[in-house]
Amino acid sequence: MKFVPVRGRRRFSTAVVAVVLAMLATGTTPRAQAVPPESQGVPVTAARVMSANVPVYLLGLGRVQALNTIVVKAQVSGILEETPFTEGQEVKAGDVLAIIDPRPYQAVLDQANAKLAEDEAALANARADLSRYQALVQRNFASEQQLDTQRALVVGLTAALRADAATIEQAQLNLDFTRITAPISGRLGLRNVDPGNLIEANAPTGIVTITQMKPISVVFTLPQADIAPVREATAKGPVAVLAESEGENPRLLDRGTLATISNMVDPSTGTIEMKAIFPNPGEVLWPNEFVNAKLLVRTIANALTLPARAVQHGPDGLYVYLIRPDHTVIRQPVTETIEQGETAVIASGLAEGAHVVLAGQSRLDDGMRVSIEGGS
Repeated sequence: MKFVPVRGRRRFSTAVVAVVLAMLATGTTPRAQAVPPESQGVPVTAARVMSANVPVYLLGLGRVQALNTIVVKAQVSGILEETPFTEGQEVKAGDVLAIIDPRPYQAVLDQANAKLAEDEAALANARADLSRYQALVQRNFASEQQLDTQRALVVGLTAALRADAATIEQAQLNLDFTRITAPISGRLGLRNVDPGNLIEANAPTGIVTITQMKPISVVFTLPQADIAPVREATAKGPVAVLAESEGENPRLLDRGTLATISNMVDPSTGTIEMKAIFPNPGEVLWPNEFVNAKLLVRTIANALTLPARAVQHGPDGLYVYLIRPDHTVIRQPVTETIEQGETAVIASGLAEGAHVVLAGQSRLDDGMRVSIEGGS
């Protein structure tokens, strides 16, 4: 193996240093470090101006309300024998919810039927006697007074039969009331009375509460200034209303229609209440839940749109940074028709297909070159 003398190494290093110093003196750089001009721009994201049909919504805070809420109460007093339901279950109209001991009411009904049979027999006998008195009077074997007395007896017994029928009807009704059924379809709440307890007719707490869930309503408020556009929308047909969850990332819960507008404005808040009906098939909307209600008043056809965050606010009004074909930007004044959520509708200042800066505006000025990192 042959070793290079140390003195030769020093001469080689000195030569390399000399070459580098010469390149620096002449202003040249190694080719590997050259930076292409197109990559020297300010990094931004971009968006394209697009044409679309934009729905215009009015937003109000609403509260979900059941169309019907019923407290199931006993209509007769007695011992609660059975509650054949599960708390929270869904029931249909006519389902049995509670059974009260029917024996006392069955006994009253039996007595009423017996009284009816007794009065029917007495009436039949009185009518037979009346026929006999009529024949005897014709042969002068009985007086007119006796005949009138018998007629009155028949009339009295006939009225007694009608009273007996009413008594039987009331007794049958009370007996039927011992089986308490659901008056509407809905979802049950918590049970308030346990079997074995003596319950009174029309007790204030009731046995259980039924809440109608399908369909369901949302009552929401809008500023009084929105009355006119809402009435204009209702004049054209049913008005769509969306129910969305609250929070930063709202979620669509259900689609419904406007049912009614309140007949007066609340003078303390300057707002007016409106009610919308939702089918709520999956029971996503829950009574007393707060939601955002979005009422569709109109749709702007073929509107020029772009993301709302691309529009900047300056001392002279609204503007965007328009990206030119050579990747330089210019501050372009615009007028905005309306802003719906994250979408801005542009009335003037831009053409369809134009590209604007979506993010990174804070580092820009007219004429600066940009490097598009994302967007459309």
